Amino acid sequence: MWRARRLLWWLAPLACGAALLPARAATVAVPAGADLRAAMAAAAPGDVLELQSGDYPGPVVVDKPLTLQGPADHSARIVGVRQGRTLWVRAADVTVRSLSVTRSGLSLPDMDAGVFLDKTATRARVLGNRVEDNLVGVYVWGAHDALVQGNTIVGNTTLRLNERGNGVSLWNAPGTRIIGNDISDGRDGIFSNASRDNVFRGNRFSRVRYAVHYMYTDSSEISDNVSIGNEIAYALMFSRHLTVRGNVGLDSSDQGMNLNATQNSTIEGNEISRGGRCVFFYNSNFNRVVGNVFRGCEVGIHYTAGSEGNVITGNAFIGNKTQVKYVGTRVLDWSADGRGNYWSDNSAFDLDGDGIADTAYRPNDIIDQVVWRAPSARLLLTSPAVTLVRWAQKQFPALLPGGVIDSAPLMKAPDRARVLAGEMRP
Repeated sequence: MWRARRLLWWLAPLACGAALLPARAATVAVPAGADLRAAMAAAAPGDVLELQSGDYPGPVVVDKPLTLQGPADHSARIVGVRQGRTLWVRAADVTVRSLSVTRSGLSLPDMDAGVFLDKTATRARVLGNRVEDNLVGVYVWGAHDALVQGNTIVGNTTLRLNERGNGVSLWNAPGTRIIGNDISDGRDGIFSNASRDNVFRGNRFSRVRYAVHYMYTDSSEISDNVSIGNEIAYALMFSRHLTVRGNVGLDSSDQGMNLNATQNSTIEGNEISRGGRCVFFYNSNFNRVVGNVFRGCEVGIHYTAGSEGNVITGNAFIGNKTQVKYVGTRVLDWSADGRGNYWSDNSAFDLDGDGIADTAYRPNDIIDQVVWRAPSARLLLTSPAVTLVRWAQKQFPALLPGGVIDSAPLMKAPDRARVLAGEMRP
């Protein structure tokens, strides 16, 4: 008898512990036409709801940790009623995978969206979905450490551009990662405001205003993205400590990269080709611009508004109509540690074979300054007087105005720049 009591004494704590262990998550099939809200209400935290091919009426609110998963062909569709948020996530640790989400409301003040991640949606995962015909595709509103990856996001093309929402919007979403999405037909591809520690990597943007639009977003990474045919590829404003690396911006109608009050950031290994201005610097200071390709633009770099303390070296300026536009009187030396940039229009010699041209390169002269200040002076560009002034400046460099000078121009494009120049994206 005493042995039985002793055995029960040992087994009782084990039984209590087993009772406290969470039940294994169940996988529940939800047939098309079923009440998805009722299925979520009946599910236990951690359950996987497998939606079958067909339509499920929205809007839908997820208020417990669940996985909503559809077939790989996105044939399970959550369809809104053109009001509010089609799929509103309010719980932590929710996963939305392989669904189609469509027909959100159209109110920008109400933050209508296809997928809305609320402040409480910590660690939400939005993976491999097709999100189309919504105002905002995915709205990350204060949700920390979210992941939006591998989605196709297409905006509402019936609206005018400025009436549309963004493909992905972030507000105060530290740690959120936006990776490998295809985003088109929105206002901006990704818009980030008042956030930090974010990663935007490997996304592709087309038919939007700005591919990536940063406002007051610090200590973040923008890398390996591709922007094709947008107004501005990368608009980085009022932000600091950014790493902008390995991005491509092609055929931007206005600017490939806009640095507006961007501070203490690294701009490295990017390719900006064909467009208005490859890069526009405005009041941006103490940045490192290294190893980039700026090619085939109307202006390579437009540098203005008190930008200072920037290191610009190891870049390749190839075939820009105007390599540099700087309307200022200060002398800015774009070289560092005896190494400058490659300029495709620099006819120079390298008699000692060290890879550095024997003479400094000046992209602009006093006539350029006159034309920028008084565009009507272009009428005189072919006159004998202008020809004489330009000849005199070459013979007597002291006559040159302040401006950009590269005291150690490279004879060849740097290796990384040559690789980028040969990798012309379609």
